[in-house]
Order: sequence, then C-alpha cells, then structure tokens
Amino acid sequence: MNDSFMKGLELSGLFYEQAVRPILAGHFAQLNYSAGLIGPGSEVLGFDTPQSMDHDWGPRLMLFVSEADHETSQREIEQVLGAELPGAFYAYPTNFGEHEDGTRVMAASEGGPTHHGVTVHTVAGYFRQMLNFDPAGKMRAVDWLSVPEYCLLMLTAGRVFYDGLGQLEPMRARLRYYPDEIWLYLLAAQWRRIAQEEAFVGRCGQAGDDLGSRLVAARLVGDLMRLCFLMERKYAPYIKWLGSAFGQLACAREMMPMLRQVLEGGSWEVREAHLARAYTMAAEMHNGLGITAPLTTEVSLFYKRPFLVIHAERFVDAIRGAIQSEEVRALPEHLGSVDQFIDSTDAGRYLERLRGVYEEARAA
Repeated sequence: MNDSFMKGLELSGLFYEQAVRPILAGHFAQLNYSAGLIGPGSEVLGFDTPQSMDHDWGPRLMLFVSEADHETSQREIEQVLGAELPGAFYAYPTNFGEHEDGTRVMAASEGGPTHHGVTVHTVAGYFRQMLNFDPAGKMRAVDWLSVPEYCLLMLTAGRVFYDGLGQLEPMRARLRYYPDEIWLYLLAAQWRRIAQEEAFVGRCGQAGDDLGSRLVAARLVGDLMRLCFLMERKYAPYIKWLGSAFGQLACAREMMPMLRQVLEGGSWEVREAHLARAYTMAAEMHNGLGITAPLTTEVSLFYKRPFLVIHAERFVDAIRGAIQSEEVRALPEHLGSVDQFIDSTDAGRYLERLRGVYEEARAA
C-alpha cells in the first residue's frame, strides 16, 4: 500500500475521474447519473488521517441514477465495475473485505471481480433512508428537529463530482442549514441548557465536590461549543470530530483558549472565572447576530449566591420572543432538537419515534 497518505475525498474524486467515469462512458453511454461522496465517513468531513484507513475508507464513491435505471441496471453497473476496475488505484486496493463487526476494509484482490466501493442509489431513496422522510417534499419543523445534526452535516458535506441528474445538488441545498425560525428555536433551547447549569460549577465546588464541579464545567464547555456552532450557522459533527470542527469556526481563535482554561482549572473559582469570560464572548456574539435587542454581556452574581453567571435565561426569553412562526411557537417549549435532549448516538436509529416525542410533548 502507498506509504504516502492521500485525503479520502481527493482520492475518491480522482477515482471517479480516472477509473469509474471511463468505464461508465464505455459501457453505459446513455446512462444519466450523478456521482459524489457524501454520508458517513471521516473523509466526507475532511477529518480522515492514516488511522482512518483501517475501516470504511478507500477508493469509493456513490452513483445516483433514476428510479427506472436503478430498477433495471443497478446490478449490471455494479458487476461491470467489479469486472473492469483495476485491482489498485494510486496503490490503494479497490477491493474490500469485511471486519467481524461488518465494517469494510481495503484488501488486495485474489483474482476475479473486485468487491469495490462504488454503490448505486437513487437520490430520493438515499436521502429518505438517511432521514426517514423525503426532503424533496414539504419539510415540517419536527422533521428538521428529529434528525441528529451530524446526519444533516454528512449529507451536505463531502463533494459532488458530477450531477447529471440535476437532483443531488438541489437536494443538498435544501438541507444546507436550518430555516431561520427553526434556528431561533434551537438557539433558545441551547441558551436554556446553559441557564439550567451555569451556577453549578461554583455550587458543587463550594460543597467540596470538585469532581462534580469539573463535570459540570465540561458539560458547559460542550454546550458553549454547540452554541457557537449555532451562532455561526454551522452544523456540529459527531462527538469524535466536535473539537476538530470547532477549531474551524470563526470564533475559535478567541473562544478555544478560554474553554481549554476552564477544563484545566485546578479549582472551581478558576473554572468559573474562565467560564465567565467565555459567557461574555458568547453574549457579544449573540448581540452581533442582531436577532434581538442588545443584551448586557457582563456576568453577575447568581441572585444572592456567590457564583458568577451570565443569566442565560435572558437570552432564552429574548430569542423566543423573536420567533414568528406559529408552527415553531407551538413546539414544546425548550425541548430543542434531538441532539439537545438525547445524548445517545443510537437515537438516530429511531427517527420516526423521535418525531412522536414532539407530538406527545405538545399534548402533555
């Protein structure tokens, strides 16, 4: 295998142009299709490293065809590619085997057709499979909220190499970011999370619970990070890449050192002091959005207790007051998106049930 590492998205683009596209042109000249790499995979987000090569990484891409062509030609396309693709591309095997857990891994071919990494889909079918609803139709507020944010990110990240169908890029554009009113609802819900725990770093520390204080501080750091993603209108990724993606935000140069100092603080007073600086910066960022009247950005005591807080509930109330959509205003107050009330990777497997949470909460 090649000792030099090529980023997976670049590898996939070259694989399409130099290997897959010529085969399609030679055998399926009349086929109208789109090609790209989206969906799961660290390379889709650009965060892959040599370690990523150990599973679900390699010369791979996705082809999208019409419903009719998918029904009649999917198997033939896959078979022709298996017979004609080279055994290696830029020294990376095009053949894939499987680990015991079902993940795929590059493996040298032992002759015969390659078990390649080109999959054939329809645009509507793939997006419906990933979201559990059809984003080409009318999208309700609950549709947006019941999909994990990282799922929306991986469908809008990556690259489209060719869009002959003219469907793939418009579908991605529809999902590029939350509609304004949904965005306001999420911002309010995120400030609410901070409001609920901002005094506890000090309270735990005051009670002699240093571990508890550190835990709350870490939770608040995570909540501030996700608030920053929202304020910059960027989808937050899966937790493994949250810090990497946060480093790419415009605010990261100033905000990241403050958050590091919170986590490194040796006492609750030190942690609280650095959180106070981060709160003030977040409040200034909020005012810069212009979505509410300016709010004061200084921290102050938590009522009569000696803990410094930003009184985040002020931001919750102001943002909720800016929501005009009746559909959004009817959503459960403060519940937010699935990412804001469920901390479980596996929750994404139950999207239809999660939609029902909103209906049940409204009826309660």
